[in-house]
Amino acid sequence: MKLNELSDNSGARKNRKRVGRGPGSGTGKTAGRGMKGQKSRSGVSIKGFEGGQMPLYRRLPKRGFNNIFRKQFVELGTGRLQAAIDAKKVDAKKEITAESLVEAGVLRRAKDGVRLLVNGELSAKVTITVAGASKGAVAMVEKAGGSVTVTESANKAARA
Repeated sequence: MKLNELSDNSGARKNRKRVGRGPGSGTGKTAGRGMKGQKSRSGVSIKGFEGGQMPLYRRLPKRGFNNIFRKQFVELGTGRLQAAIDAKKVDAKKEITAESLVEAGVLRRAKDGVRLLVNGELSAKVTITVAGASKGAVAMVEKAGGSVTVTESANKAARA
């Protein structure tokens, strides 16, 4: 095989559609856009436009509330934590924090903190500091002989 004998598979490359090149091309005159009107013009965006009628997104009432101050927690399952300990990514003897989980590659980012949830089994004895934890997750860690320190509960108690 020589360099000049190389070619793509048949059908791998498709010729560009040359529009507006005469009636014999099949896409001449109106260039495949039909006749007059807003859709035949270039640079026109008509998403949600209803011909002057009040659009649906304005006819419907606004609902709900979007809290810009809400905190976003990263969920960490007990099974995922155990898998990271088994894979030697996380040292169970040292204290586990959000920063150590991100450095180990267990979590991509910590956002506003880590929330520990029950999702799988945990058998390793760990000391973990998280922003939040479910009652089941705390019970599972304590059953394995470890301890959970929750940092966000003080803020919730102060607000209530």
